[in-house]
Amino acid sequence: MNRISRNISIALRAERLIAQRHMAVLRNQTGLMAAAGLVAGIGLIMVNMAAYFALNVSMSSQASALIVALVNFGLAVVLAVAASRMSADADVQGATEVRDMAIEDLEAELTQVATEVKGVVTDIQHVVTNPLGTVLPGLVGPLAETLLKSGKKK
Repeated sequence: MNRISRNISIALRAERLIAQRHMAVLRNQTGLMAAAGLVAGIGLIMVNMAAYFALNVSMSSQASALIVALVNFGLAVVLAVAASRMSADADVQGATEVRDMAIEDLEAELTQVATEVKGVVTDIQHVVTNPLGTVLPGLVGPLAETLLKSGKKK
């Protein structure tokens, strides 16, 4: 029973570590996305203005605005791809293996307990269906010994 509680404890700790790591990665992704948005908001305004004015000298206002907008969309895609590639799988691989081993050991222990319980139930059923057949072999030896002793005394 001690192994069962230990394995349950190990599995729960491993799950907690996995969840904590996933939350840390999610928190970092969110922070990076917010920072990327802030940087994109402040810096992009200035770059857009500078690029627009620079392009406006050599081409029309519409073409200058379109080029600046396409560069902005490209930068946003690069930042979104970088954030989506973050993963906690490599960090939690060891904890996942420990959890899986604990669960396997727990399953084996529960299978063994179930087998023992089935044996006890079978023994109880045998005693209920044939009480003399179960108790009599244990009583024959002492009963015979008592009879022999009483026969020798007479």
